[in-house]
Amino acid sequence: QVQLVESGGGLVQAGGSLRLSCAASGRTFSSYYMGWFRQVPGKERDFVAAISSGGSNTYYPSSVKGRFTISRDNAKNTVYLQMNSLKPEDTAVYYCAAGSKLRVGVSRNEYDYWGQGTQVTVSS
Repeated sequence: QVQLVESGGGLVQAGGSLRLSCAASGRTFSSYYMGWFRQVPGKERDFVAAISSGGSNTYYPSSVKGRFTISRDNAKNTVYLQMNSLKPEDTAVYYCAAGSKLRVGVSRNEYDYWGQGTQVTVSS
């Protein structure tokens, strides 16, 4: 069992930056790949970033590649999402997730545990 708690969301102007954190409970954090997703009301929860269990491999969709960076600190049981050059269309609730499939997941059904989400609002 893994419990995830996100923090770091807030209101920022377009072009600004935010850093989200996700703290995980449990001793097996380093065995999970981790991901970030986002969701706006009435839409699907979309993939934003993923990182392998050891941190050596990262994955991004084209919509955020070059602007967002996922990282993890296994000693602190924490995964981060650095978001730069934010745009109003990045406004959403951001969720952290943990998965344990054979390959790093980039879709919702490849993750086993989810946080409660943190709101990110980018003003124009």
